[in-house]
Amino acid sequence: MRTGFPDFRLGNVLATSFTGTLSERHGDAVERIPTPHRLVDWLAVNGLAVDSCTTAQLDLARELRESIHAAATAAAIQDALPASAVQVINDRSAQGRAAAILTPEGERRWRLSSASCVEDALSVIATDAISVIAGERDGKLALCASPTCQAAFFDTSQSRTRKWCDMNTCGNRQKKARFNANQRKNPSSAE
Repeated sequence: MRTGFPDFRLGNVLATSFTGTLSERHGDAVERIPTPHRLVDWLAVNGLAVDSCTTAQLDLARELRESIHAAATAAAIQDALPASAVQVINDRSAQGRAAAILTPEGERRWRLSSASCVEDALSVIATDAISVIAGERDGKLALCASPTCQAAFFDTSQSRTRKWCDMNTCGNRQKKARFNANQRKNPSSAE
């Protein structure tokens, strides 16, 4: 893993984790894949190892990321999916040569083409986004309650009432802000 870059925010859903490579979209945005090599790192961490990445492929990846974010956000608020986002997701899904394989442990993994290219990995991410946005998986799309984040995430909690994309970042930040505001209102309660 290359140092000097922000940590990845990993989740259980590939497509929404990928949209998390740009966080704090409504505040001081944090780009977590600023270079082609950093995209290679993210793909490897997510089981989609590729040999290399060009600047043009990084641009394709970012376009897919933003399209997934736009479509997932629309789906979460039950709005019409943006046609341009749907087109990009469909195009990336169709362009790859990845195949699902079953491991001896009974898990699904992805096998990329022998020339492991970024387009194959993007195809897997786009396919995952399609299954999430189309409602084919158990859970629901939601938006982070943090006003600076508002990331789309896939809520698989039993009650489907999760508020934060990541409790360790957005959730804790909001709870700390609420605690500090209460302490300022009631300074005697801290004693």
